[in-house]
Amino acid sequence: MRHIHFVVFQKKPLSICILIVFKFLFFSPTNVNHFFVLKGLIMKIMYLLNVLPLYRHGDRSPINAYPTDPYKESDWPQGFGQLSQEGMKQHFELGQFLKKRYTGFLSEDYDRHEIFIRSTDVDRTLMSAEANLAGMFPPNGSEEFNPDLKWQPIPVHTVPVDKEKLLSFPLEDCPRYTQLMNETEKTDIFLNMTETYKELIEMVRNKTGLEKANIETIWSFYDTLFCEAKHGMRPPDWVTPSVMETLKMLKNFGFQILFGIYKRKEKCRLQGGLLLDQIIKNLSNAAAPDSKQEVKMMVYSAHDTTVVALQEALNVFNGLQPPYASCHLIELHQEENGMFTVEMFYRNDTNVSEPYPVSLPGCSQRCPLQDFMNLTREVIPQDRDKECQIRKEATDTAVIIGLAVCGCLLFLLVLLLFVMLCRLKDPMGTYSHVINESDS
Repeated sequence: MRHIHFVVFQKKPLSICILIVFKFLFFSPTNVNHFFVLKGLIMKIMYLLNVLPLYRHGDRSPINAYPTDPYKESDWPQGFGQLSQEGMKQHFELGQFLKKRYTGFLSEDYDRHEIFIRSTDVDRTLMSAEANLAGMFPPNGSEEFNPDLKWQPIPVHTVPVDKEKLLSFPLEDCPRYTQLMNETEKTDIFLNMTETYKELIEMVRNKTGLEKANIETIWSFYDTLFCEAKHGMRPPDWVTPSVMETLKMLKNFGFQILFGIYKRKEKCRLQGGLLLDQIIKNLSNAAAPDSKQEVKMMVYSAHDTTVVALQEALNVFNGLQPPYASCHLIELHQEENGMFTVEMFYRNDTNVSEPYPVSLPGCSQRCPLQDFMNLTREVIPQDRDKECQIRKEATDTAVIIGLAVCGCLLFLLVLLLFVMLCRLKDPMGTYSHVINESDS
């Protein structure tokens, strides 16, 4: 069954429009979600075919403590990096939001053919996915196996951490990416940030024992402080609100340099472009004329860096760390003329009822699928293993410099040997007797 959206375009001033909302269980042979009729407006039909949500896990304990941290792993009920009860609640509510948004598109009851959930093999992402599914699919009728429990088990798929190539970024198996990050540290913007905040960074080093803290790694310290503050733990006296605000800004800058700032497209080809490539393949399969794809919703449960990697590849990253349980939605529609279009939304604020629309640069918010593919082609890797190799020109430059240095040393050595040989052949060198006038 296809899910129908009725899209409206204003023809008369909104002040004279009357909104009438109908909800049907069936419309011809097709299931209908929402049917909007606005007086004085032109109505257009659009079928929803496929949805791909990517979300960050919920609230958690810090990943680690800094050397002088008064709070240790034992202060956290489940230790470091674990989903909290607040995080479970956040994802349960996100699941309810997804359930409501896609009512009529997904079956009321869980159907394993319609939804597939993929997570990184990390406790907090696996548990977030499970809490999310609990909000989406509470058991009904025959699904119940315990009348006192409004929950049912739903599979969440993953791969071992060392095999993860789709959802855990940045991937560290790429020499060229490492080279790009080294080059990023030599850019004016990176050096200027380092110079501007060198006193703060030095203070962090001295106060925390993090001797190697820098612009790129200081986010880890901020993350620990943020998690502790969220759970009622008092920060050190020297960490004032002003210091926290500056650390937050530097943390956001750290996210930007991972996949952007310098040679964004190439970084994305080696990182988030992998996920975008898989997403585009899913959309293309769903749009194929003879498509036999049953899965309507492919869910990805991952991390803030995963969301940033994808958004940088799409060139829609807002420069801010994705909050807990934030969700980037990609929808595939078919319009009444048969054209396939892609719409994107970002839910990073639970205080609003609807997610924010996101537009791919160079395209409208409802972007034709072919245009979507064309506009993102430059960040899709063709042969990542090959592209991850150190650039040949960089290697050639190093070889040339090395040969030049060796040549200079060899020349100096030859010159030294020549001088020594000359001295051996003429032991008196330039010395000559002074003629005594009396001898003449």
